[in-house]
Amino acid sequence: MVYGDIGTSVLYAVKEVFGSGHVPFTPDNVYGILSIFFWTLTTIVSVKYVVLVLRADNHGEGGLVAMLALASQSVKDKPELRRWLLGVGIFGTCLFYGDGVITPAISVLSAVEGVEIVSPAFKKYVIPLTLVILFGLFAVQKRGTSGIGKFFGPITLVWFAVIAVLGVTHIATNPAILWAISPYYALSFIFHHPGITFIILGAVVLCVTGGEALYADMGHFGKRPIRLAWFAIVMPALTLNYFGQGALLLSHPEAVKNPFFLMAPDWALVPLVGLATMATVIASQALISGAFSVTKQVIQLGYLPRLQVLHTSVKDTGQIYLPFVNWGLFVAIVLAVVMFKSSSNLAAAYGIAVCTDMLITTVLTFFVIRYGWNYPLAVCIAATGFFFVVDFAFWASNLLKLFDGGWFPLMIGGAVFMLMMTWKEGRNLLNASLREDALDLPSFLEAVFVSPPTRVEGTAVFLTAEPGTVPNAMLHNLKHNKVLHANNLFVTVRNHEVPWIGMDKRTEIESLGHDCWQVTVHYGFKNDPDLPKALQQLRGRGCDLEAMTTSYFLSRDIVIPTIGSGMSQWREKLFAQMHHNASAAAEFLNLPNNAVVELGSKIEI
Repeated sequence: MVYGDIGTSVLYAVKEVFGSGHVPFTPDNVYGILSIFFWTLTTIVSVKYVVLVLRADNHGEGGLVAMLALASQSVKDKPELRRWLLGVGIFGTCLFYGDGVITPAISVLSAVEGVEIVSPAFKKYVIPLTLVILFGLFAVQKRGTSGIGKFFGPITLVWFAVIAVLGVTHIATNPAILWAISPYYALSFIFHHPGITFIILGAVVLCVTGGEALYADMGHFGKRPIRLAWFAIVMPALTLNYFGQGALLLSHPEAVKNPFFLMAPDWALVPLVGLATMATVIASQALISGAFSVTKQVIQLGYLPRLQVLHTSVKDTGQIYLPFVNWGLFVAIVLAVVMFKSSSNLAAAYGIAVCTDMLITTVLTFFVIRYGWNYPLAVCIAATGFFFVVDFAFWASNLLKLFDGGWFPLMIGGAVFMLMMTWKEGRNLLNASLREDALDLPSFLEAVFVSPPTRVEGTAVFLTAEPGTVPNAMLHNLKHNKVLHANNLFVTVRNHEVPWIGMDKRTEIESLGHDCWQVTVHYGFKNDPDLPKALQQLRGRGCDLEAMTTSYFLSRDIVIPTIGSGMSQWREKLFAQMHHNASAAAEFLNLPNNAVVELGSKIEI
């Protein structure tokens, strides 16, 4: 399941390198390219990710968001460096969405293109069939992955077995091809063709796309299964298939137009296209699910407005569905398929986002092992410097594809980054405006209880962004209803840069007197916010809530952009629109619908 994306790279990686026209077709060059493939897989996936990066887990969680949180915590005593790292890490997270558009498009399209090998007459059906398959994939997302997830592992295992067998059958016709495992052939090719090597690295990187996924999925499966699957199944199967494609090209150079599907005998072609399509759908599914998870984590970190999050499983809280993200991705993928029309054209757009993320992961890893693990500087530079050079070479090569399509994922990532930064800065401006006009809560309560209003039965829970300040909802409640509940809780929800915060550390409570309490509720970026459940932790601590007599008072702020300090006018207007369209806090915090009171107010930024 973890390796679905990297496992489908065999469909297009070799084709793009030899089909680019940059590599003269000679036996020595075939050996050299295969050697480069093998050592790219070994260096980037086996050594960098499986051996080094998997060690950098954030309470068992992996992925760029977890790495970002780990790095920012490691340099928390260096605010300027921390701010810079957060910016770089968030940009890398935004590029994940660009990758999330290109991967399903190129994977499914390259699989469906196999029907052209069956009959050239099917060529006109490739794009419509690809769009139908993608629509079906996105349409079933709301049902969750629990129903079909149990088939993913076995199908992907069959896929790896099949590509290994295909490779072995062609290696058997030319066993000498296995000599390409020697780094001599890779180094020889690089030495004799340095310019060509630099150009084709942008296509070679296609063999490691999906490497980030094994780190991102660490929290679901653990390090040991991921390492075992790579060394026992995935790496051998990929190596055998790539070398099998090389053996085929040595005997049939004309097979360069689609070496993967031309490896299969005629009778197996249609079943292979079907299996490849299923494998690419599974690879795409993993990326779509990843987009849902990353979005939820980024919302928790405060870089996106609240979105509707639907849980699709009663057992696994990690199985979620975000309608806005789902159909936003689908629209972008349809645009990519229609614009680029073939997997070869999409390959020009593919890679630049992946390489940038790989480069950012290497940079963040340096700060984790240097400041988080306190390793000596020389060891840190040695551990990450080599991978930085390798990643930078791939990244620089992909820049050559910038105007051929590489701009597309960068445009998507840049647009998401702009939205995230606008939301983060807008929230800071909004909170600053609220603090400026806020009243001190202890002083206010002291004044209120000099001549207290009528007390009514039950508990009032007031949500406030800053502890120690009077919520607007309370001011409006006193002004219009002229009553005060018997118990009053002033609750601030805090999100932290760690994946999980246990129930034992969920709540803090401080008595303010007169049956009023200041409560702080803590969540990690992978916790599911559930405020009523969290407040039940207060039982036995002087404040017992009864669900039937508890009301939740929320401020529904309307943001008014103004000319002056802060963001530019268009960004303030964009923030106001994002704030207006954010899903209700009541839904996000899982508050009961029949116990929520919203009181509106206008705030200028």
